[in-house]
Amino acid sequence: MTRGTTDGKMPPAPILTGNRMARPREFDEQVVLDALVHCFWSRGYEATSVRDLIERTGLTGASLYNAFGDKRALYRRALDHYVEAGTADRIRRCEAMEPLQAIRAFFDEILRRSLDDGERKGCMLVNAALEAAPDDEASRAAVTGALLRLETFFLESLREGQASGTITSAFAAEDLARHLLGVLMGVRVLARTRPEPALLAGVVAPALALLEPVRARQG
Repeated sequence: MTRGTTDGKMPPAPILTGNRMARPREFDEQVVLDALVHCFWSRGYEATSVRDLIERTGLTGASLYNAFGDKRALYRRALDHYVEAGTADRIRRCEAMEPLQAIRAFFDEILRRSLDDGERKGCMLVNAALEAAPDDEASRAAVTGALLRLETFFLESLREGQASGTITSAFAAEDLARHLLGVLMGVRVLARTRPEPALLAGVVAPALALLEPVRARQG
């Protein structure tokens, strides 16, 4: 498992100390990536300056650029690190569960993290989707890939549940997966301004109820 952030709680803001060496690999890359995530997640791409990144990581601008590339490349590396440490880790844990339980557990965790987000920084992936510049194809591709990963998790869980009869077959698995992805995005955006338990739970509950077989809903 990649050591780093999850998308609910920001790690302690790591600041590297010691000699700012010109040789770019004489530092703990994971700690630097945590620091980059901290900056970009809390401020966003545009509002984060190179000076912010230098101060947070303790590295020189030359060291950062030599190791990771320009500011956009730094942002993409931070986003990849965030996704792997948070979203991908959550998917791996939920995939070990039964299909319907997996989807419920996924959204339970999303609700907890959204409501515990005292800084209202939201989800870095969703923030990146909203902030992506039209000319930044690499960043948009990274966001698209992460969203597709989420949709695939939903789709595979739904297909498995439909095959076992634990998830309704009244709707195509593909349509349900897209619906769940939309619910997820909506919850994460709403939580930035209205982190209210009743509101967020009220968005998720009908979507989860829709997955139950008709006989279960009637019961």
